[in-house]
Amino acid sequence: MAKKKVAVIGLGSMGLGIARSILKAGHAIWGVDIDAKRMEDFRSDGGSPGALAEVAGDLDAVVTVVVNAAQTEAVLFGEGGIVGGLHRGAVVASCATVAPDFARDMEARCNEAGVHYLDAPISGGTVRAASGELSIMASGAPEAFAAIRPVFDAMARNVFELGDAAGPGSAMKAVNQLLVGVHIATLAEAMTFGMTQGISPEKFMEIIPVSAGTSWVIEDRGPHIVAGDYAPLSVADIWPKDLGIVSDIARSAKFSAPMVNAALQQFLAASGMGLGQEDDAAVAKLYARNAGLTLPGEGQG
Repeated sequence: MAKKKVAVIGLGSMGLGIARSILKAGHAIWGVDIDAKRMEDFRSDGGSPGALAEVAGDLDAVVTVVVNAAQTEAVLFGEGGIVGGLHRGAVVASCATVAPDFARDMEARCNEAGVHYLDAPISGGTVRAASGELSIMASGAPEAFAAIRPVFDAMARNVFELGDAAGPGSAMKAVNQLLVGVHIATLAEAMTFGMTQGISPEKFMEIIPVSAGTSWVIEDRGPHIVAGDYAPLSVADIWPKDLGIVSDIARSAKFSAPMVNAALQQFLAASGMGLGQEDDAAVAKLYARNAGLTLPGEGQG
């Protein structure tokens, strides 16, 4: 296997797991984040030393794991943006959830600089990021896929190649986010509805995961509610952004998406309630407040 030189920009809950997975596979990896301590900790794990600007010209690939389109554009083309320092033929894999039109614009601008751009959103959560078992929904030039293959193999169990230009990757992620966002809101609704009928969250999580109503979201997020633990693995404020993107895409396609907009309103209300930086399962607190219910862990000193 050819050893690649890679930078991961964004060492949050997903990016750190991705960086560690690439490191475990034997590649030289630079971890970059606005939080200097995260960078120091990653270097202690075995990450390569040196400022990004100093090593950019030697990099084979850059994986951006930032929050949104604005951050993606900033790290690629803003002040000190990485694209200007990359050599021709280097690959940028952009993992943020963005609109397909934005992905196409980033591809065009990268191509102008002689750099490949892969529209490469990810799914699977923090546990799969840490174990190198994500799913990548990617689109872009075949030569870009060929160049970054060893890196994707370190990050993911599934790499879906959805086309030879940017756009389809982000479109597929929008479909995924429609389902996940609606499922999280529906989990919160179902669990708190059960409480009105005398069914505890613990009993819900005993029965539903082995019944037809289960989903990955229930099995992953339900335990957070039962434990009363809303330490953010994926913050609730991600969903007004992601479901907002889905809603915008649907509107431009003249497609009615009532479930998306219902879930979006719940996350907006949760954010307005001050829950935006808690785990996204905290949307259950909105339902509980409106129904006069007490969730596990609430009201305890």
